[in-house]
Amino acid sequence: MLTFVENCFSPRTAAFFDLDKTVIAKSSTLTFSKSFYQGGLINRRAVLRTAYTQFVFLAGGADHDQMERMREYLSALCKGWNVQQVKEIVAETLHDLIDPIIYDEAATLIEEHHTAGRDVVIVSTSGAEVVEPIGELLGADRVVATRMVVGDDGCFTGEVEYYAYGPTKAEAVKELAASEGYDLSRCYAYSDSATDVPMLESVGHPHAVNPDRALRREAILREWPILVFDRPVRLKQRLPAFSMPPRPALMAAAAVGAAALTAGLVWYTIRRRAASVTT
Repeated sequence: MLTFVENCFSPRTAAFFDLDKTVIAKSSTLTFSKSFYQGGLINRRAVLRTAYTQFVFLAGGADHDQMERMREYLSALCKGWNVQQVKEIVAETLHDLIDPIIYDEAATLIEEHHTAGRDVVIVSTSGAEVVEPIGELLGADRVVATRMVVGDDGCFTGEVEYYAYGPTKAEAVKELAASEGYDLSRCYAYSDSATDVPMLESVGHPHAVNPDRALRREAILREWPILVFDRPVRLKQRLPAFSMPPRPALMAAAAVGAAALTAGLVWYTIRRRAASVTT
């Protein structure tokens, strides 16, 4: 438990959270596959294949080559998707799909860090169209997420502008520290994946949450705290007075950094296998 508030004369600090299987119980992007199908963006065959990808993400059962093939497939799949339509689908279904899978333990930690005077930053491989509204839902101060290129026609080109993955996450954390004045030696970080070791080791207080085998081994070796989050709960259930943001606000949040949805379908799965390869 966090028991102290930052001294107003101390350097600023932050808590950096991975998203999938750290703050929420599933892959944030893959969770929307049914909604994309209902919106006409993907067909039934793609839904089934995405369901398999979700399974792989949760089980960590595919090798790196399989994940690369899946990444290529999903990147090609999203090419031509209208970005505005994607944002509208995410905004319409966010509460139904994401709110029930937020870990109670993670929501509590976010509250405690805010009470202690720290900024909360979500650093996720998921696409910005998904991560931005989730970050707003959770009350995060900042978000780092994957971005895909959007063409002049307002559609995804299939090209990736920025990957928030592995060492790139650590670079983003350091850049934020430089721009915001965070003292990283006093900052916190949380993740479930060994691919986030660079981010975890960049702060003074790293934590492994529901760690994969490789991260568990690393955490034990480095004597990092290991946390188990296993209580998904709706925010309204844990906070009766909690008020959801109005839909226009969610739509605006979904639009921020528009360009990253399907790249997330990729790297969620790849990072899981990347950890197993090291075992």
